[in-house]
Amino acid sequence: MNDTQPIVWVDGALVPADRAAVLALDHGITVGDGVFETAEVRHGQVFARTRHHDRMDRSLAGIGLAPLDRARLDAGIDAVLAASREVHGEALPLERLRYTVTGGRGPLGSGRYDTEPTYIVALAPDPGMEGPTTVAVGPWRRNLHSTVTGLKTTSYAENAVMLLAGSKLGATETLFATSEGDLCEGTGSNTFVVTDGVLRTPGLDRGPLAGVTRGLVIEWAREAGIEVREEQVPMADLATAEEVFITSSIRSVQPVERLVEITESPLPTAPGLAAPVAPSEQYGVSFDRTLEVGPVTRRLQALFRENAAATPDP
Repeated sequence: MNDTQPIVWVDGALVPADRAAVLALDHGITVGDGVFETAEVRHGQVFARTRHHDRMDRSLAGIGLAPLDRARLDAGIDAVLAASREVHGEALPLERLRYTVTGGRGPLGSGRYDTEPTYIVALAPDPGMEGPTTVAVGPWRRNLHSTVTGLKTTSYAENAVMLLAGSKLGATETLFATSEGDLCEGTGSNTFVVTDGVLRTPGLDRGPLAGVTRGLVIEWAREAGIEVREEQVPMADLATAEEVFITSSIRSVQPVERLVEITESPLPTAPGLAAPVAPSEQYGVSFDRTLEVGPVTRRLQALFRENAAATPDP
């Protein structure tokens, strides 16, 4: 094990990252039947561990898998944290923790066997992503009525395609709408806009993931006297907002300094389906713009850093 490879634990044992053993017929591999969490680790401390575990339990319930075995999971987390300290000689300033629970061994189809779930924990150094960034606005929409809307499942092919399209324009994230045409979220982040000094973000009834960082930003902003509205946010508001930022466990509060528009998919469309329509044509505004990092965003960045340092498991 070298100091650049992820440290991996699978079902009770540390394993080499390049030979991490999961069954070929694990349902997480064959049909994406599983859930996961990504958490920030600073100096060996998992930030908001309880909130992440709670959300995983909600995701497991939402796809019909057994409740989270927290003792089993925490044993894996503690094992990779200890191994990281051994490899690096100290706890690193910032690491990314990813843990996954799948349906375990299953058939070749979508049905499930009555079998033990698979637990996987991985930890790797992370450079962080807090500086201002470029974000793409995509032409795709998230189904508000899907069986997995709002759940953090391992079925992320849709997100991977959207992120690929944004990356071709220099973006580190891609935003998309709900099936009804209002703002939903990013492929791995929640979105906030500032309009007339008011902080706004799509409500959970609009289909975004209940992000851990999103929830804390809302709580801490309100405690600080900042007006926050969880509501339906028209996509066109991205074109006029005074400030835009995105949140996630690894990004924390990340300002958006440029918006770009994905006008076409970089990949073929399935037979019989029309190509996606550019966002500017769908919503009647241009999304290509440069933004300043405004006072509300700066205040929330400082507030989040201060509160997170003082309360590692809020």
